[in-house]
Amino acid sequence: MKTYSISEVAKELNLTVYTLRYYDKEGLIPFVERTSNGTRLFKESDINALKVIECLKSTGMPIKEIKTFIDWCSEGDSTLPQRYDMFMERKASVEAQMEELKKTMELIEHKCLYYKTALEAGTEDIHKKEKITIF
Repeated sequence: MKTYSISEVAKELNLTVYTLRYYDKEGLIPFVERTSNGTRLFKESDINALKVIECLKSTGMPIKEIKTFIDWCSEGDSTLPQRYDMFMERKASVEAQMEELKKTMELIEHKCLYYKTALEAGTEDIHKKEKITIF
């Protein structure tokens, strides 16, 4: 079975070695094996688990809650309902974030059109006639 060093994993996931050590310290990667001298040996399954951790982190989930998820995974099938519920909550959270981003994009697109039109006219005065404001 192929194993990877901490620096290889950091590069693969676009993380720092420091971040991976922090995750280890916080108990997020208890499954990572170590050599007799303490060197971490990452397997492909460990990298996949780190991708899930990064996914959860990108949704705004706190490290403490990610740790709870990791603990549930370690406990096995008895925690399937909690894990399912957690992902349903994350899904709802991401959907809300996407809706907010959609509104943000609509405003940005409006302002792009505003400034494009002003640039083509050589002035913002064109919008004053149309009662479009800067802000």
